[in-house]
Amino acid sequence: MARVLMLFLDGVGLQNDDPKHNPFTAARMPALADLLEGRRLLLDSTPFTGERATLLAVDACLGVSGLPQSATGQACLLTGRNVSAEIGMHYGPKPNPAIRNILTADNLFAMIRRKASRAALLNAYPPRYFEAIQSGHRLYSAIPFAVTAAGFDLMTDEDLRNGKAMSADFTGAGWVARPDFPPAPVYTPAEAGELLASISQTYALSWFDYWPTDYAGHRASLDEAVELLETFDSVLAGLVSAWKNRADLIVLTSDHGNLEDLSVRGHTRNPVPALLIGPANLRRRFAADLHDLTDFADAIMTTIFRLEREASQST
Repeated sequence: MARVLMLFLDGVGLQNDDPKHNPFTAARMPALADLLEGRRLLLDSTPFTGERATLLAVDACLGVSGLPQSATGQACLLTGRNVSAEIGMHYGPKPNPAIRNILTADNLFAMIRRKASRAALLNAYPPRYFEAIQSGHRLYSAIPFAVTAAGFDLMTDEDLRNGKAMSADFTGAGWVARPDFPPAPVYTPAEAGELLASISQTYALSWFDYWPTDYAGHRASLDEAVELLETFDSVLAGLVSAWKNRADLIVLTSDHGNLEDLSVRGHTRNPVPALLIGPANLRRRFAADLHDLTDFADAIMTTIFRLEREASQST
């Protein structure tokens, strides 16, 4: 069984080289460039297969008009269903009743649970988040909704302090800057990447939700976006260094475009990246039928339970 670490970067599409509006052009990202053998996370870098990584452009529009949105895009990733087409539109940011029904019927975390394996959303949530959910003042976004619908617990501030979960900004700096949040450790970006690699060994599927990328896209500040991406690249460097020669797969993708084009304050219809890091055989199998957001769920399950899947198909 191979483990999968899903690095979900909210609101990240693929656009061509544009230093004025595309922070992926402007940012210094040596770890990513090393994985892509000198390339950047740009549309014209795809398709690429190298010694350690594969990069594909994946459709997020799914044959539905309008701009892709978070709730439907994430639900497609989580279920393997064209949720946008099923409800007749792209919808977000939070799932409506129709999307919640689809996620409740089945999702990746529930699929993993049925196999008697472990899965986790590695983001830690502060006490006030749970209080707001319980009081009805806040709704789950699609990813934590899927986790709880599958019967798994969300990570808490205690998990964060014990090194079993991570804050939304990886390092914990944003968490401790909030006086209404409980105490938490702070890591360098490289240390955060190393911790992410360590925690992921506990689960068949580990998922990390990095939503600051979408927020930065909506604010449309190139300097802010560049700083965010350069910090992320340092996290990626620590993660890849600690990953070493593990027979497991890192999958980086998104739900819709946004951050890659700061000339507009909103989502785009650009394709999203599928960046695969790990052994060549795992990358090749994962990428074989990867065309749009609905293809990830089956690829993840096949990667994790490949031997079992192949045995069942041969009988």
